Amino acid sequence: MSTALSVERSTPLSVSSEEAFAWHARPGALERLIPPWLEIEVPRRDPNLVEGSRAELVIHQGPLRVHWTAEHRNVEPGRGFDDIQLRGPFDQWTHRHRFEPAGAGGSILHDHIHCVLPRGAGMLRRRVTRELARLLSYRHAVTAADLAMHAAVKRPPLHVAVTGASGFIASLLIPVLTTGGHRVTRLVRRPPREGQGEIRWDPAGGGLRPEALRGIDAVVHFAGENIARRWTERRKRAILESRQSGTRLLAEAIAQADGGPRTLISASAIGYYGERGEETLTEASSPGTGFLPEVAQAWEAASAPAEASGVRVVRIRIGLPLSPAGGLLRRMLLPFRLGAGGRLGSGKQWMSWIGADDLLGVFYRALTDENVRGVLNATAPEPVRNAVFARELGKALHRPAWLPVPAPALRLLFGQMADEAILASTRVLPEVLTRSGYRFRHPTLGEALRHVLGTTAHR
Repeated sequence: MSTALSVERSTPLSVSSEEAFAWHARPGALERLIPPWLEIEVPRRDPNLVEGSRAELVIHQGPLRVHWTAEHRNVEPGRGFDDIQLRGPFDQWTHRHRFEPAGAGGSILHDHIHCVLPRGAGMLRRRVTRELARLLSYRHAVTAADLAMHAAVKRPPLHVAVTGASGFIASLLIPVLTTGGHRVTRLVRRPPREGQGEIRWDPAGGGLRPEALRGIDAVVHFAGENIARRWTERRKRAILESRQSGTRLLAEAIAQADGGPRTLISASAIGYYGERGEETLTEASSPGTGFLPEVAQAWEAASAPAEASGVRVVRIRIGLPLSPAGGLLRRMLLPFRLGAGGRLGSGKQWMSWIGADDLLGVFYRALTDENVRGVLNATAPEPVRNAVFARELGKALHRPAWLPVPAPALRLLFGQMADEAILASTRVLPEVLTRSGYRFRHPTLGEALRHVLGTTAHR
């Protein structure tokens, strides 16, 4: 016998129903609303939210691949639309989105999901209901916060070029930009695809024509060799060169571009500060010593040609970004879920982290606020010791965090990287952001972890 169930949620929004609908209709909305704890690809979707438009998803569940095709029906601009499953895991699925006008120019987002489980799956009813509630909770929190962030920006949409667009952070940022009405062009190393908004560049070979940047308002630069691998001398050279030469090439092209970008946002890292023990660090602190500080200093200095030409340059020193979609947290999840997680080394070292949505908010602030320039520390206001981080991650996953990893084992596995990137104590505060009035969505570690892992309700 088939089993039907329904889940619904309502949330007040600070924008009109027309703007809420427009946000959902823009490119990137589907990607922005996929919870980071789910591994979902979007191989195809129609560009416009209109009657009969479709999206295809591939849901990864371990070795399984679940294909899902949904069609938009009952589309009423400014008021709502339905998602109907044409192909997928349920016997039936209807997800109704409605935007109801409210007072003071706001609106109320109503979501209602009705589905029918396949025959024989009735025992999963409670679990599926819980998972759908998690889904709507996350989506509503992101929708409300993103719409408020966009509404606070009083300027025309930007044309933004992004390097390293397929990387972890860039792939999260691009949907934030496009749902906000901004246009994104990707700088790619392969031949650009026709009509896909791409520009060819060759950071290793010195290939980027300044005229290719004409008409672009700002560039966000992420591209660089991955540091999260054991460092050989060859790899260290590649890490340094990729950041130094690529950033210099980009900065010089921006400086020479007639009618080109007036803003460059260049990623950097809190590795700039190095191992600093108990010292409290701000944007005004001196660089540390070691390989990572050397890389970060060269990386930041390479953007000087753009700054010298009068371009507004912002260098964002990124802390540990929290998302199960990538980075260190993704690699930590399996042992912690198995109950085999714990502190790293002594656990006394300071970790300067930032929730993924706040990291995206920092980049968005840097892009859209002309008063922001120079260095920004992209870290939460409350760094924690590694032992506290392990304990909070265990609590968020409802698992113990009792199995420490000794420092010698980490050094054996990762070599120099263990001391500089894993065991180093770096206590960094976002002083410039705090002074500017930036409001963190998730200022404490516990709430940031529960948000990205879907283990708390958002109100």
